[in-house]
Amino acid sequence: KDADGTVHTRYERTYDGLPVLGGDLVVHTSPRGTVKGVTKAVKATIAVPSTTAEVTPASAARAAVKRARADDARHATADGAPRKVIWAAGGKPVLAYDTVVGGVQKDGTPNRLHVITDAATGEKLYEYQGIETGSGTSQYSGTVELGTAKDGSGYTLTDADRGGHRTTDLKGAESGEGAAFADDDDTWGTGKADDPQTAAVDAHYGAALTWDYYKNVHGRDGIAGDGKGAYSRVHYGHGYVNAFWDDSCFCMTYGDGQDDKAPLTSIDVAAHEMTHGVTSATAGLEYSGESGGLNEATSDIFAAAVEFNAKNASDPGDYLVGEKIDINGDGTPLRYMDKPSKDGGSADNWSDGVGDLDVHYSSGVANHFFYLLSEGSGAKEVGGVTYDSPTADGSKVEGIGRDKAEKIWFKALTTYFTSTTDYHAAREATLKAASDLYGADSAEYKGVNSAWAGVNVTA
Repeated sequence: KDADGTVHTRYERTYDGLPVLGGDLVVHTSPRGTVKGVTKAVKATIAVPSTTAEVTPASAARAAVKRARADDARHATADGAPRKVIWAAGGKPVLAYDTVVGGVQKDGTPNRLHVITDAATGEKLYEYQGIETGSGTSQYSGTVELGTAKDGSGYTLTDADRGGHRTTDLKGAESGEGAAFADDDDTWGTGKADDPQTAAVDAHYGAALTWDYYKNVHGRDGIAGDGKGAYSRVHYGHGYVNAFWDDSCFCMTYGDGQDDKAPLTSIDVAAHEMTHGVTSATAGLEYSGESGGLNEATSDIFAAAVEFNAKNASDPGDYLVGEKIDINGDGTPLRYMDKPSKDGGSADNWSDGVGDLDVHYSSGVANHFFYLLSEGSGAKEVGGVTYDSPTADGSKVEGIGRDKAEKIWFKALTTYFTSTTDYHAAREATLKAASDLYGADSAEYKGVNSAWAGVNVTA
């Protein structure tokens, strides 16, 4: 519900009792109860000739597992029976099966691959990954305050002020909730990776910063907006160089990095992973194609926002992603928002084939848009970091300020994005958001239009 009383209600759709994937919609209602508009993921009428499948569930499951094994997934098995659905995200509604394949991806990340197959022909229609990959002395943020709880004669990392968010220790395991961290004097970590508490301090602190950002800046009470905390698991596996969000456990999980010496628990990684949960609870952007790029970019955008908002002197805000965790081994960040192509794979601008890229690279278009909208084009220094952001058409873009850019993206995400939003639909959604917040004739609205043109997304 907006401050002026406008209500945005998200609907999931069914057809003959079957879930319609890609059929989600948002109804926008005025304070007086009249419908102002409807945002649909697909414009097609939802109807299929029959809900009787020609292909058996067992056949669909075998095909899905075979597809996962082709991606080098280990221990790939169907996670339960395939469910019958209507697949509408492709534009034309089709009776289909949604099979979830478990196991482990080739880099050690858990696998939750959704394979959508035509229930009449067995043909694969789509696939997307359900796992989305992001006082104590911390390794990256100095000495920080932590929300903890008294437990007997000691303390645990449980934050009652933030929905009961807790941080647990997997101790090298790759499943389970993990063991509670306990401490006698409520002073945690040493700042060194060889102390198991240190990674927990960073993860717990990052979760608190992210909760506070969404609460204080956007009025959102927790990841799902229901006041309930998620939980964080640290020390996943051994030498695991990644972090991930998993909706099924409503939790974040962090590896300890190369040789277990650089846990992926910096502020921006924590905020990135938690934001996957926010996206799942709002727009539900499918983790594939252009919608997947927008999903990843949303996590990068709010990771930067949380980092700036934290005002931590040991890890000040910037438009770099993962600059503290040194995954590349040479001190360079994972991604650059001012010119994404500097990482060697990300797209600076939109093109017809951008949706074919890995979602971490197609995200570059939206990351670049957000930087241009916030700071503008050309060379400049922000917070001691130098940037030089080009535009696709050589135009000069004037930034509207990061605070306004954040609010526009959040409003678009929560009220106008749907599960299948692509870059051109994102442009329309952010223009609507800018109009709602600042007016259709505002400098902010014009700034959104200019920034999208700067990354080759035009009407």
